[in-house]
Amino acid sequence: MQMPTPDQTILSRKDHIVRRLRTVLPDDAVIDAPEETRAYECDALSAYRCPPLAVVLPASTEEVAAALKICHDEGVPVVPRGSGTSLAGGALPTEDSVILGVARLNRVLETDYENRFIRVQTGLTNLSVTGAVEDEGFFYAPDPSSQLACAIAGNIAMNSGGAHCLKYGVTTNNLMGVKMVLMDGSIIDLGGPYADMAGLDLLGLICGSEGQLGVVTEATLRILHKPEGARPVMMGFDSNEEAGACVSDIIKAGILPVAIEFMDRPVIRATENFVGAGYPDVEALLIVEVEGSEAEIAQQLARIIEIGQRHNPVEIRESGSAEESARIWAGRKAAFGAMGQINDYMCLDGTIPVSQLPFVLRRIGELSGEYGLGVGNVFHAGDGNMHPLILYDANKPGDLEKAESMGADILKLCVEVGGCLTGEHGVGVEKRELMDAQYNADDLDAQMAVKDVFDPAWLLNPAKVFPLAATAERRARPMAAE
Repeated sequence: MQMPTPDQTILSRKDHIVRRLRTVLPDDAVIDAPEETRAYECDALSAYRCPPLAVVLPASTEEVAAALKICHDEGVPVVPRGSGTSLAGGALPTEDSVILGVARLNRVLETDYENRFIRVQTGLTNLSVTGAVEDEGFFYAPDPSSQLACAIAGNIAMNSGGAHCLKYGVTTNNLMGVKMVLMDGSIIDLGGPYADMAGLDLLGLICGSEGQLGVVTEATLRILHKPEGARPVMMGFDSNEEAGACVSDIIKAGILPVAIEFMDRPVIRATENFVGAGYPDVEALLIVEVEGSEAEIAQQLARIIEIGQRHNPVEIRESGSAEESARIWAGRKAAFGAMGQINDYMCLDGTIPVSQLPFVLRRIGELSGEYGLGVGNVFHAGDGNMHPLILYDANKPGDLEKAESMGADILKLCVEVGGCLTGEHGVGVEKRELMDAQYNADDLDAQMAVKDVFDPAWLLNPAKVFPLAATAERRARPMAAE
């Protein structure tokens, strides 16, 4: 009897799994043709690609549970996927995995304005949450730059923030409850629309867990009343260090703007060519926005402008109208797309103490010279969430590897000055081998022990977050059991 070749074995297993998945999902919810699964072979960290075994697109919590149970029983890894906007490779598949996309879970399930919450399916986009409540004078605070496309599922997985997180916090500060499906198909509810809850706060554990513990299918989110008004001021400086020092002084003064955003010259030029926001030709630009009543806005902006004037600004421009405010923000909101028009880049998101901004910006400039790679800086300066964009040529051999090495040095620098590896993008595959720069072996083991409880076979979102060497034994257990 002729033994099947390895390729035949893989194809046979794939056919078997796809047939089983089609017994619990509609035909159009299971994708296995190579030309169709190609759309899922990477996320926004597009330097890395791998075609999945198959893709499933369930439309309900029950369908998610049914699909996960089959994969669990078959020992098939599952990669949860929101909208694929992850910049850390959080939704990168492995060749033996099934992608579970939540795009069809896109309904608003409940709104309660009196108690200020909304319950949604997690395939709904971030911006759509505010869109569902804004006519009643409410909004959802977390606002990642990708909010037009990114899904609430991904926001929860990576604990996403955004420009306005300085005042309102990141996803974990605005998440009240979830419905989640475990790898074995069990459905659990955590938290809810309550002032407080009994038992352990497992909700805080789930937010930021990067799809390692379960698939979140529904979320209860806090919604807020829109502020009475808001107005930004734009300040231009002759150096990154002066702009960084200005940010530090604003925070030290006890002022809490709703946002402080930073852009340097390469990003300013790119955004000007892209959207023409009317930014000055300076080395560094700050956009500082405050909100409240007109009297509160005027008082806060007066203090911010006074602080800015101590740092030798080239220009200070306070918005005088809604139209001017929109123009000031237009460039910042288009910054990542504008940079993508001119260069391949790797976007980092290390976080540092605000007091370290001048030093870290200077050191990033030095690393740029040492590696011979350009850098554009655009980030949430108020909470020290750095977003250096390392520019490289994807078609030039060795350039990607050089960018990765430079990125690792920048992220290690963030940890060295008292910060951390990630502020809102997550660890994914991008930073997994850097985790031991921030955590010792016991720290990592404690975190992996949590995953052991929720996902004993380590089938959810494989090869992410933890260094591969540290997880080798755990990841080998399903194979050993066979």
